[in-house]
Amino acid sequence: MDFKSQVVQGIPQELPSKKERSIAVSHAPKRKEILSLDEKKLAIRNALRYFPKAWHTELSKEFAVELKEHGRIYMYRFMPDYDMYARPVQEYPAKSSQAAALMLMIQNNLDPAVAQHPEELITYGGNGAVFQNWAQYLVTMKYLATMIDEQTLHIYSGHPMGLFPSSKEAPRVVVTNGMMIPNYSKPDDWEKYNALGVTQYGQMTAGSYMYIGPQGIVHGTAITVMNAFRKVLEKDETPAGKIFLTAGLGGMSGAQPKAGNIAGCITICAEVNAVAALKRHEQGWVDELLDDIDALVHRTKKAIQKKEVVSLAFIGNVVAVWERFYQENIFIHLGSDQTSLHNPWAGGYYPVDLSFEESNVLMSSDPETFKESVQESLRRHINAINKHAKKGTYFFDYGNAFLLEASRARAAVYKDAKGNFLDSPSKDQGEKNWAYPSYVQDILGPMCFDYGFGPFRWVCASGKPEDLRKTDAIALETMQDIKKTAPKEIQQQMQDNIKWIEEAEENRLVIGSQARILYADAEGRAKIAAAFNQAIASGELSAAVILGRDHHDVSGTDSPFRETSNIYDGSKFTADMAIHNVIGDSFRGATWVSIHNGGGVGWGEVINGGFGLVLDGSEEASRKLRNMLFYDVNNGISRRSWARNKEAIFAIEREMARTPQLKVTLPNLVEDELLNGLFI
Repeated sequence: MDFKSQVVQGIPQELPSKKERSIAVSHAPKRKEILSLDEKKLAIRNALRYFPKAWHTELSKEFAVELKEHGRIYMYRFMPDYDMYARPVQEYPAKSSQAAALMLMIQNNLDPAVAQHPEELITYGGNGAVFQNWAQYLVTMKYLATMIDEQTLHIYSGHPMGLFPSSKEAPRVVVTNGMMIPNYSKPDDWEKYNALGVTQYGQMTAGSYMYIGPQGIVHGTAITVMNAFRKVLEKDETPAGKIFLTAGLGGMSGAQPKAGNIAGCITICAEVNAVAALKRHEQGWVDELLDDIDALVHRTKKAIQKKEVVSLAFIGNVVAVWERFYQENIFIHLGSDQTSLHNPWAGGYYPVDLSFEESNVLMSSDPETFKESVQESLRRHINAINKHAKKGTYFFDYGNAFLLEASRARAAVYKDAKGNFLDSPSKDQGEKNWAYPSYVQDILGPMCFDYGFGPFRWVCASGKPEDLRKTDAIALETMQDIKKTAPKEIQQQMQDNIKWIEEAEENRLVIGSQARILYADAEGRAKIAAAFNQAIASGELSAAVILGRDHHDVSGTDSPFRETSNIYDGSKFTADMAIHNVIGDSFRGATWVSIHNGGGVGWGEVINGGFGLVLDGSEEASRKLRNMLFYDVNNGISRRSWARNKEAIFAIEREMARTPQLKVTLPNLVEDELLNGLFI
């Protein structure tokens, strides 16, 4: 059967032969055993409901082995025989062009060049899944191949519930992931119900089909690193020869070395998984690999002396690097961490006192001992960072739950009035007033999100590099034109983003689909999208363009330890914004919408809303992009302005002056002196 026939078939009519896992790709670690005997039987019963009864005897035994050996039922037997990658949109069998675009995005998320653990359907973050199993993938692709523009596919945590009658104005797909009842949204709940096959952790862009490889975070990371250096360097200094030390090369954190090169510094990124480090080196995301810490010390000193711009991947544990650099008196200008600490007990963070292989065994065989090792390592990690901080290192939490999990491990992440580091807050401190800021608090929040700048992205559905070049040129021309009349408050943001798009192609950011990311505000997104739509209509672009964004943005995510960490009116622990965002986008023209419990900092810690919008050159697409992109950004600016963020107040007042139909409730500011002395 050819590719199109296999897609339309869905679940095969005949039971395919059993398949072995590939040794050429990285695999998810074994998940801990958490199900009772009756629950294991229920997991098998749940898995078998995708298949005819005649197959149950054979598959039940096979799935029981998978559950025992891997902690999940992935259904490896049903992995497609065809290659997995983002094909040109016209190669997909589809009655709806919008559905074909969705198939392209799904396959891109599962491309072995893109995905972290492709055969376990995990795109990034250690557990960020597109689907729970291969049956869900097959059924979803069949539905997309057969749906029409008056139907909507509803997907429950990877499971395609079905096609329902709707309208052309409705989204083609509605996705939810991990939406647990609040009292059942803790780490062990996730493990249990995921093992049962009834929910999944979709991360941010994995389970909503909008992942575009590490490029998706390179731009935000580059902005963060550039502005962090601006905070710590004198005006005439450059980052050349100065160190940014971090960890994590799997999934999205593989962006860090590339971002460091763009920012112009020495990036040292530790990674315990040699396969992940090698993959990033082969893909050109990191310049050099080292697996000996003595060699790393020597190479780092040489890079400092020569004021190099270079990225070094150390195959080993980052805690050892922090400790050794302190002994060697190597000054670290910037420090952070981007391991997957939202998933600390199942491969998201590896203890310094255990090897990668030992950890992978222990996390499932003796999870309590593994947890103790992780927490002891976090305490060592923080102690080493604190020593460097006393010498002037600027450390920031990169929104990966690093400080959250370190505080739970009773690491010394607090600081008293005298500058002493403590393992618990002093009486005048709140529980979450850590010694180090979130990068959103210090950088991306006030400098980008509050003004409406965030990770706008697009994919050229033709799959042609020349189309991507044309979109780069269109975006550049649009940004340059906007900058001419932009107010002084956002001139720096405009210039940083113009520099990014000018250099995007030469930085070799594309892995998988022909995609691009660009930080832009509501005005920039709408004007760029309108120009794309016109270029499609005129034939300048040869096929549709798919718009989206990272959930790590102005409006889409309520995350008190990351995206909304610079909200100080107490509402950062609420999730109204994300819910309104996904509902509001859905009736303003989004092609698909998604809402997730979890993403970035972990299940139960964040609610994420996302979208996709297909531009096809039509007037209908033009109308949808104007309405939807405007709301998608200004919803978040409005919430941030109500929280009294001065940058957001400026941005929403400017938008209301330009858009008479927009009426937003603004806060009346209260003088501090009025409050002092009220409660004695």
